[in-house]
Amino acid sequence: MPSKELANGLPAEVIMESSYVQNGETHHHVFEEKGRVVYMNNSYYIRYEEKFTGEAAVPVTVKINPNGTVNLIRRGEFLTRLTFNSDEVTETQYKTAAGIMPIKIDTQNLKISYYDRPFAGRMSVDYALYFNGEKLGSYQIRLRFTT
Repeated sequence: MPSKELANGLPAEVIMESSYVQNGETHHHVFEEKGRVVYMNNSYYIRYEEKFTGEAAVPVTVKINPNGTVNLIRRGEFLTRLTFNSDEVTETQYKTAAGIMPIKIDTQNLKISYYDRPFAGRMSVDYALYFNGEKLGSYQIRLRFTT
């Protein structure tokens, strides 16, 4: 059972790394931010803001569910919600300037681990996105947090 402090939320150091290959090009981003970890309704919520030079910060929430699925929510110019489930392909509605695109998320690898003293965790996910049966790209996310 998580500590009472975690139920109220604890400050955390959050490192989010993302890599992806689209159209043969590889991209890599690393965010090292101050965030917050909260345990609520049997799920862990890791919240932080992605900061880009000269742009508004983008609030991000990673929800780790008790069934082992993970939700990634980014509130940028458009709201993005991705659900990672290693047991089945999931779907989302991706909003763009051109309209809404139905996207399929094929999670190939999803690992989550936690550590005590101080409370910390890691999450890694490898996945591919598809639109109309066509692969848009391959993606990797590595999240580390320490309270």
